[in-house]
Amino acid sequence: MDVTGWLQDRQGLLGAFLILVAVTGISGCASRSAEHGSGGDRIEMVTDSDEPEARKRARIRLELAVGYFEQGQTTIALDELKQSITADPTYAEAYNLRGLIYMRLNDFRFAEESFRKVLSLNPRDSNVMHNLGWLLCQQARYPESLQLFTQALANPQYGERAKTFRAQGLCQVRAGFRADAEASLVKSYEFDAGNPITAYNLAALLYQRGDFVRAQFYVRRLNNSELANAESLWLGVKVERRLDNRDAMLQLAAQLEKRFPKSSEAGSFQRGAFDE
Repeated sequence: MDVTGWLQDRQGLLGAFLILVAVTGISGCASRSAEHGSGGDRIEMVTDSDEPEARKRARIRLELAVGYFEQGQTTIALDELKQSITADPTYAEAYNLRGLIYMRLNDFRFAEESFRKVLSLNPRDSNVMHNLGWLLCQQARYPESLQLFTQALANPQYGERAKTFRAQGLCQVRAGFRADAEASLVKSYEFDAGNPITAYNLAALLYQRGDFVRAQFYVRRLNNSELANAESLWLGVKVERRLDNRDAMLQLAAQLEKRFPKSSEAGSFQRGAFDE
Protein backbone atom coordinates (compact mmCIF):
# COMPACT_ATOMS: atom_id res chain seq x y z
CA MET A 1 0.00 0.00 0.00
CA ASP A 2 1.17 3.51 -0.77
CA VAL A 3 1.46 5.12 2.64
CA THR A 4 0.14 8.41 1.28
CA GLY A 5 -2.87 6.83 -0.40
CA TRP A 6 -5.43 8.23 2.05
CA LEU A 7 -4.05 11.69 1.38
CA GLN A 8 -4.10 11.27 -2.38
CA ASP A 9 -7.69 10.03 -2.34
CA ARG A 10 -8.79 13.12 -0.42
CA GLN A 11 -7.21 15.94 -2.38
CA GLY A 12 -10.00 18.23 -1.23
CA LEU A 13 -8.85 17.74 2.33
CA LEU A 14 -5.25 18.41 1.34
CA GLY A 15 -6.38 21.55 -0.46
CA ALA A 16 -8.10 22.79 2.67
CA PHE A 17 -4.96 21.94 4.63
CA LEU A 18 -2.96 24.31 2.41
CA ILE A 19 -5.52 26.95 1.49
CA LEU A 20 -6.39 27.57 5.12
CA VAL A 21 -2.93 29.03 5.44
CA ALA A 22 -3.88 31.80 3.04
CA VAL A 23 -7.33 32.59 4.32
CA THR A 24 -6.59 32.66 8.03
CA GLY A 25 -3.14 34.10 7.51
CA ILE A 26 -4.49 37.13 5.66
CA SER A 27 -6.87 38.13 8.41
CA GLY A 28 -4.09 37.90 10.97
CA CYS A 29 -1.25 39.46 9.06
CA ALA A 30 -2.12 43.07 9.84
CA SER A 31 -2.29 42.48 13.58
CA ARG A 32 0.97 40.52 13.54
CA SER A 33 2.81 43.25 11.69
CA ALA A 34 1.30 45.75 14.08
CA GLU A 35 2.45 43.90 17.17
CA HIS A 36 5.99 43.00 16.13
CA GLY A 37 8.83 44.90 14.59
CA SER A 38 11.36 43.27 12.28
CA GLY A 39 13.18 41.90 15.29
CA GLY A 40 10.06 40.59 17.01
CA ASP A 41 9.82 43.47 19.56
CA ARG A 42 6.36 44.77 20.35
CA ILE A 43 5.55 48.21 18.93
CA GLU A 44 2.44 50.36 18.90
CA MET A 45 -0.55 48.85 17.09
CA VAL A 46 -1.22 50.15 13.57
CA THR A 47 -4.72 51.62 13.26
CA ASP A 48 -6.76 52.55 10.17
CA SER A 49 -5.41 56.09 10.17
CA ASP A 50 -1.84 54.76 10.03
CA GLU A 51 -2.41 52.47 7.05
CA PRO A 52 -1.06 53.97 3.82
CA GLU A 53 -3.67 54.49 1.11
CA ALA A 54 -1.88 52.14 -1.30
CA ARG A 55 -1.79 49.35 1.29
CA LYS A 56 -5.46 49.88 2.10
CA ARG A 57 -6.42 49.50 -1.57
CA ALA A 58 -4.24 46.42 -1.85
CA ARG A 59 -5.77 44.88 1.27
CA ILE A 60 -9.33 45.42 0.05
CA ARG A 61 -8.51 43.79 -3.28
CA LEU A 62 -6.89 40.89 -1.46
CA GLU A 63 -9.97 40.37 0.69
CA LEU A 64 -12.07 40.27 -2.46
CA ALA A 65 -9.66 37.76 -3.99
CA VAL A 66 -9.97 35.51 -0.94
CA GLY A 67 -13.75 35.56 -1.25
CA TYR A 68 -13.69 34.68 -4.94
CA PHE A 69 -11.11 31.96 -4.35
CA GLU A 70 -13.25 30.37 -1.63
CA GLN A 71 -16.15 30.32 -4.09
CA GLY A 72 -14.02 28.60 -6.75
CA GLN A 73 -13.90 31.67 -9.02
CA THR A 74 -10.19 31.39 -9.66
CA THR A 75 -9.89 33.70 -12.67
CA ILE A 76 -11.65 36.56 -10.89
CA ALA A 77 -9.53 35.95 -7.77
CA LEU A 78 -6.35 36.22 -9.83
CA ASP A 79 -7.58 39.45 -11.42
CA GLU A 80 -8.22 40.93 -7.97
CA LEU A 81 -4.72 39.87 -6.92
CA LYS A 82 -3.22 41.62 -9.93
CA GLN A 83 -4.95 44.81 -8.82
CA SER A 84 -3.82 44.29 -5.25
CA ILE A 85 -0.20 43.92 -6.34
CA THR A 86 -0.47 46.91 -8.67
CA ALA A 87 -1.74 49.02 -5.78
CA ASP A 88 1.10 47.89 -3.50
CA PRO A 89 3.88 45.76 -5.04
CA THR A 90 5.31 45.13 -1.55
CA TYR A 91 2.15 43.46 -0.19
CA ALA A 92 3.46 39.99 0.61
CA GLU A 93 0.08 38.40 1.45
CA ALA A 94 -1.15 38.96 -2.11
CA TYR A 95 1.81 37.02 -3.52
CA ASN A 96 1.19 34.20 -1.03
CA LEU A 97 -2.42 33.75 -2.14
CA ARG A 98 -1.34 33.97 -5.77
CA GLY A 99 1.13 31.16 -5.12
CA LEU A 100 -1.56 28.99 -3.53
CA ILE A 101 -3.91 29.56 -6.46
CA TYR A 102 -1.25 28.65 -9.01
CA MET A 103 -0.37 25.59 -6.92
CA ARG A 104 -4.00 24.48 -7.14
CA LEU A 105 -3.82 25.03 -10.92
CA ASN A 106 -0.62 22.91 -11.06
CA ASP A 107 1.26 25.86 -12.50
CA PHE A 108 4.32 25.22 -10.40
CA ARG A 109 6.55 27.82 -12.05
CA PHE A 110 4.28 30.75 -11.22
CA ALA A 111 3.50 29.32 -7.78
CA GLU A 112 7.19 29.10 -6.93
CA GLU A 113 7.84 32.59 -8.26
CA SER A 114 5.04 33.94 -6.05
CA PHE A 115 6.26 32.24 -2.87
CA ARG A 116 9.85 33.30 -3.47
CA LYS A 117 8.67 36.89 -3.93
CA VAL A 118 7.08 36.73 -0.47
CA LEU A 119 10.32 35.46 1.02
CA SER A 120 12.26 38.26 -0.66
CA LEU A 121 9.92 40.69 1.12
CA ASN A 122 9.81 38.77 4.42
CA PRO A 123 12.57 36.15 4.73
CA ARG A 124 11.23 34.99 8.12
CA ASP A 125 7.72 34.04 6.94
CA SER A 126 7.48 30.42 8.09
CA ASN A 127 3.99 30.01 6.62
CA VAL A 128 5.35 30.70 3.15
CA MET A 129 8.40 28.51 3.74
CA HIS A 130 5.89 25.74 4.44
CA ASN A 131 3.94 26.45 1.26
CA LEU A 132 7.05 26.56 -0.90
CA GLY A 133 8.39 23.42 0.77
CA TRP A 134 5.22 21.51 -0.06
CA LEU A 135 5.28 22.83 -3.64
CA LEU A 136 8.86 21.62 -4.12
CA CYS A 137 8.00 18.26 -2.56
CA GLN A 138 5.34 17.74 -5.23
CA GLN A 139 8.09 18.20 -7.82
CA ALA A 140 10.34 15.64 -6.06
CA ARG A 141 12.82 18.40 -5.15
CA TYR A 142 13.24 16.79 -1.77
CA PRO A 143 16.47 18.35 -0.38
CA GLU A 144 15.18 21.88 -1.04
CA SER A 145 11.75 21.01 0.29
CA LEU A 146 12.97 19.46 3.54
CA GLN A 147 15.36 22.34 4.14
CA LEU A 148 12.44 24.78 3.95
CA PHE A 149 10.37 22.75 6.41
CA THR A 150 13.34 22.73 8.80
CA GLN A 151 13.72 26.49 8.48
CA ALA A 152 10.01 27.05 9.12
CA LEU A 153 10.09 24.89 12.25
CA ALA A 154 13.22 26.64 13.53
CA ASN A 155 11.23 29.85 14.01
CA PRO A 156 10.21 29.87 17.72
CA GLN A 157 7.23 32.14 16.96
CA TYR A 158 5.77 29.82 14.31
CA GLY A 159 2.36 28.56 15.40
CA GLU A 160 1.57 25.95 12.73
CA ARG A 161 3.97 23.21 13.76
CA ALA A 162 1.47 20.37 13.40
CA LYS A 163 0.85 21.30 9.79
CA THR A 164 4.53 21.56 8.89
CA PHE A 165 5.61 18.40 10.72
CA ARG A 166 2.80 16.63 8.84
CA ALA A 167 3.91 17.97 5.45
CA GLN A 168 7.53 17.19 6.28
CA GLY A 169 6.62 13.62 7.20
CA LEU A 170 4.65 13.08 4.00
CA CYS A 171 7.52 14.47 1.97
CA GLN A 172 10.01 12.24 3.77
CA VAL A 173 7.84 9.24 2.88
CA ARG A 174 8.00 10.22 -0.77
CA ALA A 175 11.77 10.68 -0.51
CA GLY A 176 12.16 7.22 1.07
CA PHE A 177 13.22 8.48 4.51
CA ARG A 178 10.74 6.38 6.46
CA ALA A 179 12.33 6.56 9.89
CA ASP A 180 12.50 10.34 9.64
CA ALA A 181 8.93 10.40 8.33
CA GLU A 182 7.70 8.44 11.33
CA ALA A 183 9.40 10.87 13.72
CA SER A 184 7.89 13.87 11.92
CA LEU A 185 4.39 12.40 11.92
CA VAL A 186 4.65 11.53 15.62
CA LYS A 187 5.55 15.18 16.28
CA SER A 188 2.61 16.34 14.18
CA TYR A 189 0.28 14.00 16.06
CA GLU A 190 1.50 15.38 19.39
CA PHE A 191 0.45 18.86 18.27
CA ASP A 192 -2.82 17.80 16.57
CA ALA A 193 -4.10 14.35 17.48
CA GLY A 194 -7.35 14.84 15.60
CA ASN A 195 -5.91 15.19 12.11
CA PRO A 196 -6.89 12.17 9.96
CA ILE A 197 -4.06 12.58 7.45
CA THR A 198 -1.47 12.31 10.20
CA ALA A 199 -3.21 9.40 11.91
CA TYR A 200 -3.63 7.32 8.76
CA ASN A 201 -0.14 7.85 7.39
CA LEU A 202 1.51 7.21 10.75
CA ALA A 203 -0.51 4.01 11.23
CA ALA A 204 0.36 2.88 7.71
CA LEU A 205 4.09 3.46 8.28
CA LEU A 206 3.98 1.49 11.53
CA TYR A 207 2.03 -1.34 9.88
CA GLN A 208 4.56 -1.58 7.07
CA ARG A 209 7.44 -2.01 9.49
CA GLY A 210 5.56 -4.56 11.59
CA ASP A 211 4.75 -2.44 14.63
CA PHE A 212 1.12 -3.59 14.70
CA VAL A 213 0.32 -2.59 18.28
CA ARG A 214 1.23 1.05 17.71
CA ALA A 215 -0.44 1.02 14.30
CA GLN A 216 -3.60 -0.23 16.00
CA PHE A 217 -3.59 2.72 18.41
CA TYR A 218 -3.58 5.35 15.65
CA VAL A 219 -5.89 3.66 13.16
CA ARG A 220 -8.45 2.71 15.83
CA ARG A 221 -8.77 6.34 16.90
CA LEU A 222 -9.29 7.35 13.29
CA ASN A 223 -11.83 4.60 12.58
CA ASN A 224 -13.78 5.54 15.71
CA SER A 225 -14.25 9.05 14.30
CA GLU A 226 -16.52 10.39 11.60
CA LEU A 227 -13.48 10.85 9.33
CA ALA A 228 -12.94 7.13 8.74
CA ASN A 229 -12.96 6.10 5.08
CA ALA A 230 -12.49 2.92 3.06
CA GLU A 231 -8.70 3.05 3.26
CA SER A 232 -8.56 3.60 7.01
CA LEU A 233 -11.08 0.81 7.64
CA TRP A 234 -9.14 -1.54 5.40
CA LEU A 235 -5.91 -0.70 7.19
CA GLY A 236 -7.71 -1.37 10.48
CA VAL A 237 -8.86 -4.76 9.18
CA LYS A 238 -5.30 -5.72 8.29
CA VAL A 239 -3.89 -4.51 11.60
CA GLU A 240 -6.45 -6.49 13.64
CA ARG A 241 -5.81 -9.55 11.49
CA ARG A 242 -2.08 -9.33 12.23
CA LEU A 243 -2.87 -9.12 15.94
CA ASP A 244 -5.25 -12.11 15.71
CA ASN A 245 -8.19 -9.98 16.83
CA ARG A 246 -10.77 -11.77 14.70
CA ASP A 247 -13.85 -10.14 16.20
CA ALA A 248 -12.46 -6.63 15.77
CA MET A 249 -11.33 -7.49 12.24
CA LEU A 250 -14.79 -8.74 11.22
CA GLN A 251 -16.47 -5.72 12.80
CA LEU A 252 -14.33 -3.35 10.76
CA ALA A 253 -14.84 -5.44 7.63
CA ALA A 254 -18.60 -5.25 8.10
CA GLN A 255 -18.38 -1.46 8.31
CA LEU A 256 -16.22 -1.40 5.19
CA GLU A 257 -18.66 -3.49 3.16
CA LYS A 258 -21.71 -1.60 4.42
CA ARG A 259 -20.38 1.94 4.01
CA PHE A 260 -18.12 1.49 0.99
CA PRO A 261 -19.45 -1.60 -0.85
CA LYS A 262 -18.03 -0.58 -4.24
CA SER A 263 -14.60 0.40 -3.00
CA SER A 264 -11.46 -1.44 -4.07
CA GLU A 265 -10.76 -2.06 -0.38
CA ALA A 266 -14.06 -3.93 0.05
CA GLY A 267 -13.17 -5.96 -3.02
CA SER A 268 -9.76 -6.77 -1.58
CA PHE A 269 -11.34 -8.02 1.63
CA GLN A 270 -13.79 -10.22 -0.26
CA ARG A 271 -10.89 -11.74 -2.21
CA GLY A 272 -8.82 -12.19 0.94
CA ALA A 273 -6.11 -10.06 -0.65
CA PHE A 274 -4.56 -8.83 2.57
CA ASP A 275 -1.07 -8.45 1.16
CA GLU A 276 -1.77 -6.53 -2.02
